[in-house]
Amino acid sequence: MKRKIRWFEFTAYLYLARFIYNAEQNMGERRTNWQIWVGFALTLVGILSYFLFFDRFPITRDTPWVSGLLFLAAMAFLLQGSRLAFREPQTYRGKAAGPALSAVSLLLIAAFAFFTFDFTRRLPASISAPHVGQRAPDFTLVDTSGKTVTLAELLSAPVLPAAATPPKGVLLVFYRGYW
Repeated sequence: MKRKIRWFEFTAYLYLARFIYNAEQNMGERRTNWQIWVGFALTLVGILSYFLFFDRFPITRDTPWVSGLLFLAAMAFLLQGSRLAFREPQTYRGKAAGPALSAVSLLLIAAFAFFTFDFTRRLPASISAPHVGQRAPDFTLVDTSGKTVTLAELLSAPVLPAAATPPKGVLLVFYRGYW
């Protein structure tokens, strides 16, 4: 008994034959080493995203941890791409591009670290900031419950209801961020 081939079986055989033919044709071709290029792109994204977006927020501006994570991922991709290029040079490209892009990425990361960490240390001291032991000027601020508080109030009223004497001093903490 003769079996009929249905149209979907015929197309499946056709696709399988085309796949085998293309696989045989592409055996000698080298593949693009995309890990190297992704690593370099992540380095650029880590630098540009800090200056264009993340330096707006204190949590990512003061310590650029997001850029650090992007740099770690970039180094992992660059390392993997370089390993593929040197272990299987007949299959993957990038024996020259891998070390070159890795070196450029390392230089960019070092320059980023220098500019963000070393330059912030060199910021000049504030001229109008009070010095240690100097009497603080009177001020009015809002506390965490929304009530306005002045320095004179803090120095004149007892801290605890049972205490009869007002405090002798107030501890002021100034945080100088990137103002």
